[in-house]
Amino acid sequence: MSSQKLGIGSRVNHPAYGAGCIIRLHKAAYQVCFMTYGIKMVGIDYDSWEIVEAIEAEETVSFNDAEKALVKILKTYSGISETVDLGDKWKNGTLILKPYEDNMKPKEMPIDTFFHKIVMVRDRIRVMEQRINSSANLSDEEKVNLQQYITRIYGSMTSFNVLFKYKDDHFVGEKAK
Repeated sequence: MSSQKLGIGSRVNHPAYGAGCIIRLHKAAYQVCFMTYGIKMVGIDYDSWEIVEAIEAEETVSFNDAEKALVKILKTYSGISETVDLGDKWKNGTLILKPYEDNMKPKEMPIDTFFHKIVMVRDRIRVMEQRINSSANLSDEEKVNLQQYITRIYGSMTSFNVLFKYKDDHFVGEKAK
């Protein structure tokens, strides 16, 4: 029987359900979100799982805190991308690339398709950033240098922020000092 009480955000590996994260505490059970099997209840006394990362349990935790912890863990460890909304004014629109020369045909594509590709680029940059930060083969100096390049990439992508519905989804580059 385990005497350690795990807190929200603790990562575990269950023998049947696989990788998961504790998202809520109850008196007698943990509510755990497993990557493959979704949300399951696991008894507080259960001790047959591997504790990957233990976070100390707090006495009072709101659902909002649990939700934030889950989102952070899913973004960091699973590679699952979030749903990002296209701005309403662009829905069902068309992106038109018109060449300078009149004898060349313009290229058209649904703006939703273009937006999806921009979001995929952002998600892949985030995964690359996570892999750099968790790499055991890179020194701290190398990580900082690569992180600066990633920040500049985000800065270059800010032109596309006009497409996003919510400001929280915008690309953010280096802040002016």
